[in-house]
Amino acid sequence: MPKVVFLLAPDVHLLDLAGPAQVFFSAGEFGHPYEIHYVAETDSVRSAQGLVLRAEPDWPALTAADLVVVPGWQSPLRTPGPLRPQTLARLTDHHTRGGTVASICGGADALGRAGLLDGRRCTTHHEVQEQLARRYPRAQVVRDVLYVVDGRVVTSAGIASGIDLALHLVAVRHGPAEAARVARAMVVYVRRNGDEQQASALLRHRGHVVEAVHRAQDLIDARFTDRLALGELAAAVGVSERTLTRRFTAATGLTPLRYQQELRLERAEHLLAGGTTGEAAARAVGFQDARMLRRLRAREAAAAVG
Repeated sequence: MPKVVFLLAPDVHLLDLAGPAQVFFSAGEFGHPYEIHYVAETDSVRSAQGLVLRAEPDWPALTAADLVVVPGWQSPLRTPGPLRPQTLARLTDHHTRGGTVASICGGADALGRAGLLDGRRCTTHHEVQEQLARRYPRAQVVRDVLYVVDGRVVTSAGIASGIDLALHLVAVRHGPAEAARVARAMVVYVRRNGDEQQASALLRHRGHVVEAVHRAQDLIDARFTDRLALGELAAAVGVSERTLTRRFTAATGLTPLRYQQELRLERAEHLLAGGTTGEAAARAVGFQDARMLRRLRAREAAAAVG
């Protein structure tokens, strides 16, 4: 069972912590359990909102499969920082050993002090972006985005964007359909848009109120690697094939097939980014071979240029 370790600094912001923690907790309820830990330099931490949180002074043993998350705190980028050098060294050590380190809001300062932002793209809350850029000139601070992924260092803008970051990590590990299930359970959008065209199809095409189309999307999300006949989808939502196609296109701008292809392409891109071969990625998302995947990637690249 992979671990998610939240490193709590004094005056931690509750939503920076609670949002991502709920995502990983909910993932466990859908069959993807995480062992969640809350560590700090003391056995209790007072949040910025006044709630006192219990914490573990001793860190659990970590592996490369585990994630360490640093939520933000009140008055970020203050000097001196709220975390001791030996605590920051744990972040560096975890990353050196192959683990992933993430920050929410001003938690990026801890990653910067640990040397993990040097030469990397990152982000933080819009109110302290310039301050972060000045303090860590070797970092490339990306402005006005929800989150940035640079290898095994992931940073988010702050407050509610920590939910987007956590949903993105769930999607990478378990697929976009599982991230969608978690988001629906939390009654939030699957807003996985980061610094570039990372906007999930599950976000781009869910901004409507047509219940029949939502039900069809739910089925496609859960079985996007399968061959799904239009008649099967129409029967599942109780409308004719023609009606489903018309409503689906009006609500999303895509046919059901194009929507499924977007999900497949999105998942394949995640696999390719992780080192999977084109042939293996294509088969993993339901294509018989890599030719269709190459055509879809070429089409998306041409559309982006156009």
